[in-house]
Amino acid sequence: MKYILITTVLFFTGFAQLRAQQPKIDSIAFHLYTDSLKKGGVYNYINVDAKLASGQWLPLSDKEIKFSSTGGRFEGCNLIFDSTFTADSVVVTAVLKENSEKRQVITIFMKKMPDPDVLKTVEEIMKPQSSQGRKRRRN
Repeated sequence: MKYILITTVLFFTGFAQLRAQQPKIDSIAFHLYTDSLKKGGVYNYINVDAKLASGQWLPLSDKEIKFSSTGGRFEGCNLIFDSTFTADSVVVTAVLKENSEKRQVITIFMKKMPDPDVLKTVEEIMKPQSSQGRKRRRN
């Protein structure tokens, strides 16, 4: 019985120390990789980072953040829209699961311009530019 009591006390003491060592999150922020969202089954990664009390930034995942939005669906940190989505923008909310007072809301616009049908080849990109049209300067 004494052994069980000592083990239990040590376990909870260790657990309390472990909890105390976890970094304290001061705030969360969106750090998006793009300025617009694409539809048609594209995975739009919604990046949320935590600012720690030390001033360092820590990336968060859907394990720490609860995501919601006015359109599309979330798979982890990815916001996905089908091709029939018609709104110009969506409002995304990120809430820290361990403290719901730490939240951020952002409006993100949908991409309007279509992607080009044909991308340039490596040869077209690497081709030297013609000097026609440029005046040669002589001293």
